[in-house]
Amino acid sequence: MKVAVVGATGMVGEVMLKVLEERNFPVTELLLVASERSVGKALNFKGKAHTVIGLADAVAAKPDIAIFSAGGSTSLEWAPKFAEAGTTVIDNSSAWRMDPTKKLVVPEINAGELTKEDKIIANPNCSTIQMVMALAPLHKAFKMKRVIVSTYQSVSGTGVKAVQQLENEIAGVEGEMAYPYPIGRNALPHCDVFEANGYTKEEMKLAREPQKIFNDNSFSVSATAVRIPTAGGHSESVNVEFENDFELNAVRKMLHETPGVVVQDNPDTNTYPMPIYAHDKDDVFVGRIRRDETQPNTLNMWIVADNLRKGAATNAIQIAEYLVENSLV
Repeated sequence: MKVAVVGATGMVGEVMLKVLEERNFPVTELLLVASERSVGKALNFKGKAHTVIGLADAVAAKPDIAIFSAGGSTSLEWAPKFAEAGTTVIDNSSAWRMDPTKKLVVPEINAGELTKEDKIIANPNCSTIQMVMALAPLHKAFKMKRVIVSTYQSVSGTGVKAVQQLENEIAGVEGEMAYPYPIGRNALPHCDVFEANGYTKEEMKLAREPQKIFNDNSFSVSATAVRIPTAGGHSESVNVEFENDFELNAVRKMLHETPGVVVQDNPDTNTYPMPIYAHDKDDVFVGRIRRDETQPNTLNMWIVADNLRKGAATNAIQIAEYLVENSLV
């Protein structure tokens, strides 16, 4: 299995290499790919140094799978070139997510839709992935009507520059700003760029992507996305109105039995999900499970996950594992 990691020198790229190694993905040949300015750099994988190559060389090498985390414009230009060479691309940017000809995949939910013909597969947005992981079993059981989500997203979701800004502010050092305002001791209700409707791009991803993943437009999602001064891990306050009523114990049991979901929900012992706990883990953590007492058939939950792992790298590699296990590459 010849595997290319495109964007290998970035934050998500580094985590991808870590996850490939941890999960012992069947790599026989690894191509580490990045922009021209990183070509020639050496990166380690399983104790061996690999030299970073450029995109054209990587296409020419015809890898079986190329896992992209190199930004939307790079994906739009290069993913089709890899696909034409026979490579299956798993793309972590927003470039292909809402393209009706491309699948948007969370393996635990809809990997069964994948075929050999799917040469470009989209990885959903980080905050979408953790939300749908918790919603999937509940939607099946009680049928969602409306979801209201407020996110509390870490600076690592923006990238290295934002992490550096937070670190600089903590250390009292002046430096380059990734955000229009300080992020330390602050909260910015501004993730990604604003769209014409007054919502940010991140908020609209949360509104649109779940419908595509569930292949169901019968429910709606309204989102407010906020950036907070945590280094890693996204948190979400999720309010879900269902068509049918539920028992809280049944909800907890369903979530407990869902692969990839961990219930942490005991107010008596102050047990609830937190980014500090989710760090470096692949599970999605759910807690503060309680009824919305102002409205029938409505549930409140708090959902936390490591945005660089299940929210990005791990989900992409799980897609690759599914392709290999089912002989789709």
